[in-house]
Order: sequence, then structure tokens, then C-alpha cells
Amino acid sequence: MRNIIIKYSLVFLFIVLSSCGFKVLDNLESNFSIREINTSGDKRINFKIKNDLIIDYSNNSTNNLILTLDTKKTKRIKEKNIKNEISKYEVTIVCSIELAFLEKNTKHKFTVSSNGDYLAADKYSTTIQNEKRLIEDLTNDLSDKIKNKINLISNDL
Repeated sequence: MRNIIIKYSLVFLFIVLSSCGFKVLDNLESNFSIREINTSGDKRINFKIKNDLIIDYSNNSTNNLILTLDTKKTKRIKEKNIKNEISKYEVTIVCSIELAFLEKNTKHKFTVSSNGDYLAADKYSTTIQNEKRLIEDLTNDLSDKIKNKINLISNDL
């Protein structure tokens, strides 16, 4: 009985103490730098995404990357009240990205999108503030999704 317990405990310790080489992708440092970002579409959203990406990937690496962003923002009416007045708007931002790795001569295309809604207020200025706040949040969400996708693609190469 004692030998069985010792054997099981040794097997358990071996399994626990052996590592499989797994690394968390968020903690990996980027092994590339963005050389150029070309944009088309909504200028305000592209400017925020571009600045966010440049801050994170501005290191001097030997692997260079060229990004092309094409952003489209659509705004539509989501809800109306009984008086046929608009009570909610929905905003959808779709960004098509093309990556070109210069040293490896490879290109990748992908699309990310984010959407949300905001309330129409009694005052027009409050409605505009709600829309700007939502667009800011959606843009931050888009830039996070783009960073994750770029890291996944660069780690596969």
C-alpha cells in the first residue's frame, strides 16, 4: 500500500513539475516595428488607432511592418419611442487591415469590427457628447483587437 502511494505521488510530482513550454501571448514582447501606416476612411478614428499602434510598436527591430488601415463608420437609428422620436442610435466601426512584413515578403489581411449604441438626449450637444464617448470606446476596443491579431500573426511567422 505504501509503495502505491509513493508511486502515485512521484507521478503526480513529475506531471506538476514538468513544463510544456507554454507562453502567454500578451506577455511576449513584439519582435517587429511598424515602419509605415497608410490610412483611408474616417480620419479621426484612423488617427487614434495609428497613434495607439505607434506607441506600442515603435521599437527598433530588424523586422519591419507596413500597415494599411481602411476604416468605415456607420451610424443608424436603433430605436424610436411612441412619438416617433429617435431614442437610440447604433454605431458600427469596421476596420480592414493589411499587413506587409518586409523581411519575409508576406502579406496578411484581416477585418475587425466593433459596435455599440448610445442614447439620444434632449439637448443636441449632449447627444454629440454621447456619440463621441462611444466612438472613443469603440476605437480603443478596435485598437486592442488589432494589436492582438498582429501579435498572433507575427508569432505564427
